[in-house]
Amino acid sequence: MGKRAAALVGFTEWAPERKWERPMFGMEACAVLAAEALADAGIEKDAIDGLVTGGLQDSPMFGPLALAEYLDIQTHFSEQVDIGGASSAGMIWRAAAAIEVGLCDTVLVLVPSTPSPSQAGDEARKMVMPPYLAGDAWGSPQSIYDIPYGLVAAAPSFAMVATAYMDAYGVTPEQLAKIAVDERNSALKNPKAVFKDKPITVDDVLASPMVCDPVHLLEMVMPCFGGGAVVVTNAERAKTAKHRPVFLSGYGEYVSHKTVTNMKDITVTPAKPAADQAFGMAGVDRADIDLCSFYDCFTITVLATLEDTGFAPKGQGGPWVAERDLSFAGDFPLNTHGGQLGMGQGGAAGGLSHVVDALTQLQGRAEDRQLASADKAFVTGVGGLMASNVGLVLEGA
Repeated sequence: MGKRAAALVGFTEWAPERKWERPMFGMEACAVLAAEALADAGIEKDAIDGLVTGGLQDSPMFGPLALAEYLDIQTHFSEQVDIGGASSAGMIWRAAAAIEVGLCDTVLVLVPSTPSPSQAGDEARKMVMPPYLAGDAWGSPQSIYDIPYGLVAAAPSFAMVATAYMDAYGVTPEQLAKIAVDERNSALKNPKAVFKDKPITVDDVLASPMVCDPVHLLEMVMPCFGGGAVVVTNAERAKTAKHRPVFLSGYGEYVSHKTVTNMKDITVTPAKPAADQAFGMAGVDRADIDLCSFYDCFTITVLATLEDTGFAPKGQGGPWVAERDLSFAGDFPLNTHGGQLGMGQGGAAGGLSHVVDALTQLQGRAEDRQLASADKAFVTGVGGLMASNVGLVLEGA
């Protein structure tokens, strides 16, 4: 694959909202997102010949077809990705790969996460997180072997991983809490963040309600509504884009299971093979990376990712985090947008926020959070219950 065959050239991202005040259908949201992203890139709609999205509530079947029809575009490449929270990062590399092999030239990646206008209150909030992570379907092994024993959602599953990590490597609650604090410090400077004006301390994190031992409330994401879109195009068209092109030079993906009960080792995540594949493809060393943006549904997700992607030694992530400042102003910038922990998890678009975080920095558009040097970034997505992982190496032109 060509290292500089496909570039991210434009994006849009809606601020996560705890209560959605703009009723619109999913395809309607996609149309608005598409228009905003194309305007940002300086590319006309007629140039689009590829489309990638996640699930579309308006069209549970034939989603990409229905969306292409609604947007009035014709494509050589259409894809719907469903690997949980890793889907958004997975959409980006699939778009780039389609361009690399010459299947298409410009791809829209669309990730809406809005409730249906017919939904309201608690019903609307269910659109963010389906019951039991869709594991309660008739005949599902999860419905037979996990749910009856209380393993019904993300919190208990990630709590199991956190417990195992703390037992195996001596990770302390304070070390995990510091991840949330450092991310919140970045969120304070992000006007889109739900917690932009609410600093916290390690003591605050540890004093917050225990959701599922050892996970505290401030160590897990706040489900919100939102949306985002990214324009990926070929190298030639990228030269005429409005902003600095950001090339996808390496990517990796790995799926090892669905539920934590089927992890071979609960302290080893799919992040390692995905990252090794991405860095190997890019020909880039970890030391060359200027910033990381890691999927952060829970603080333990960040710690495990730091270790398994090769930035922190295995088993030493706790002390490694304690000795560093992970904020945008620190010595290891991580999730400079505040992460999903500090910005809010805009549903499916929460995963895309990490791509946008890196893209914003590499294009020099992060304003008060802008890093002095931002040429290479590493982004991850985590899906299911530590089950799927995508790694992306992004490089500014």
